[in-house]
Amino acid sequence: MSHRRLGLLAALSFSLAHPADWPQFRGPNGSGVADAKGLPVTFGPTKNVAWKVEVPFGQSSPIVFGNRVFLSATENGSLLTLAYDLTTGRELWRRAHKPAKLQTIYKSNDAASPTPVADAKTVYVFFADFGLIAYSHAGKERWRHPLGPFDNFYGMSSSPILAGGQLLLLCDHAKGSFLLSLDPATGKQRWRTERPESAEGWSVPLAHQDQIIAVGSTRVDSYHLATGEKRWWLPLPSNGAMGTPVLFGNSVIVTASGSDQPWLPTFAATLAELDKNADQKVSLAEGRTNQNITDNFGWLDQDKDGLIDAKEWETARQMGLGEYGAVAIPLSGKGKLESSAVRWRVKRNLPYVPSPILFDGVFYMVKDGGIITSLDPATGATLKQGRSPKALNEYFASPVAADGKVYTLNSEGKMTVLQAGAQWEILAVNDLADEVFATPAIVGNRLLVRTRNSLFSFAQTENK
Repeated sequence: MSHRRLGLLAALSFSLAHPADWPQFRGPNGSGVADAKGLPVTFGPTKNVAWKVEVPFGQSSPIVFGNRVFLSATENGSLLTLAYDLTTGRELWRRAHKPAKLQTIYKSNDAASPTPVADAKTVYVFFADFGLIAYSHAGKERWRHPLGPFDNFYGMSSSPILAGGQLLLLCDHAKGSFLLSLDPATGKQRWRTERPESAEGWSVPLAHQDQIIAVGSTRVDSYHLATGEKRWWLPLPSNGAMGTPVLFGNSVIVTASGSDQPWLPTFAATLAELDKNADQKVSLAEGRTNQNITDNFGWLDQDKDGLIDAKEWETARQMGLGEYGAVAIPLSGKGKLESSAVRWRVKRNLPYVPSPILFDGVFYMVKDGGIITSLDPATGATLKQGRSPKALNEYFASPVAADGKVYTLNSEGKMTVLQAGAQWEILAVNDLADEVFATPAIVGNRLLVRTRNSLFSFAQTENK
């Protein structure tokens, strides 16, 4: 099949979603942007609530197709897929799959971190402890495609997407990373491309015409959507590939948080502080007084022998060093792209987990501490830098936008509403009184927000 024809199919696949649908992580083609009007500015647990329902815990984000809201979750060792009525919040069905074992993963992740994706007939869910499962909108299982086990200390969180009549999933882990294409109707493999250059990563790929763009921890790769064959790639180190890129004209804009200095001290300094038995290695017991080592020991100890040696330490120490940043990359490249091919690069105020967003001609980044930066997407020039002083702390949710507003949400449940624009302004900061890890969804005049314990549908139900 020609690349030109495949590009047409990709465009048609996106058009199958109703304009009000939010069918995947970050909505239509992962953009984070909806065509919606009348969204609320002020809301909370008792204000402008169309409905609220208690939900099992999971970090996946809500998606919407038709009049159904889909989530994944975990409960009592089972992997759950749930469907709710968009109008009322009533639970329509839940399906449970109990794997032989839930893998132990990093404290900030969970087994239901990947977000489902849906089309007009089916919802597709990825669980790292099993693989992919497809259900009809009525909850009938259509097929399953086992995957794994995965070797990712921090857990898997990339979400499946639909493009060009294919179900696509990026699986980056310590040994054996790959990009997978399945037939959405049957779950059978169409192609699989190995990614030996990519280790652990958590980014969601982006489809554009006849290519699929995947961001890894050391590079950005573009593949032919039809075959998985490599098109171009650009070295781009990061502290761990997160989020989703965005499109601007004939460029893709990627954010890769990194550093000009190593994030760890030298191994010699670490040994001097911690190596009590003078074996030139660091054990978990010796590292108990160092929070970085305690939290990340399972990743630093790459050969799993219970000790960190000089080579393992230096490999980790170099992570994120190099020509990192928010970069605009031309989509027309072939083969390896040099740094000079980048149209612009910005290395300040980069988010770690949240994806960037492009809305009404302005590029936004939101990072820990409530720091908000707007850029000119054509040049990378800074338009405004500021802070939401009532919404500090960490940010895991990605910003979403519609109706002239940009919504950002921190881990404490403080949601900042911005008046969109180059010189954005804060309209309100709303307190949801619960932890938040998931990215909101926007459908019609509603804002769907998943907190640790609840799923809210906010709408303008009260007088302004």
